[in-house]
Amino acid sequence: MINLHQTLRLLAEHEVDFIILGGVAISSHGSSYLTFDLDICYLRTNDNLRRLVSALSRYHPRLRDMPEGLPFIWDEVTLRQGTNFTLSTDLGDIDLPGAMKGIGIYDDALSFSIVVHLFGNDVKVLSLKALIESKRAAGRPKDLLLLPELEAMLALDETCEE
Repeated sequence: MINLHQTLRLLAEHEVDFIILGGVAISSHGSSYLTFDLDICYLRTNDNLRRLVSALSRYHPRLRDMPEGLPFIWDEVTLRQGTNFTLSTDLGDIDLPGAMKGIGIYDDALSFSIVVHLFGNDVKVLSLKALIESKRAAGRPKDLLLLPELEAMLALDETCEE
């Protein structure tokens, strides 16, 4: 299970540019959905890659679901050469998609994000509309099962705004 409080504090302290997606984003909008990892879309500039590597280095990031002992170097070069990483760390599981189905890369996701206050940190989170689009585009059964609740939450939000 992810230590969300410590992970968000760590990313904020290192000034990592990221947007929260997935289950944590869904929960931040008021869903009772439970998640055990943190999904973040990250800005892929050299400076941000350096900050992300620095933030997570001492927590032993390694590729999740890979054979024990498989060599993996956690550095800026590795991040630059890949796009999507599923990591296990001493903080818990962290997924780092560089791009999202239905949304795009960090710059695209930024225009679909809102700022919320989680565990003492102001963080960017994907909006409900964008979460719905990304879940629909991903098309996985677990994502499609969430759509009715997300759509109901969006309808309620829109009703409250009127």
